[in-house]
Amino acid sequence: MIVERNLKKFIQYLTEAFARIFGPNDDEYPAIGVQPFEGEIYQTNSRIDW
Repeated sequence: MIVERNLKKFIQYLTEAFARIFGPNDDEYPAIGVQPFEGEIYQTNSRIDW
């Protein structure tokens, strides 16, 4: 009885994990696309003084 119940719980645990790993993606992230660049362009001819 106890062994059978534990085996059933173990198999259920494995199948739920398998379904979660290989199932469809459930993330609800918005599709935002590419973000515009708002920084300064690096200039190779500029000199840095420390």
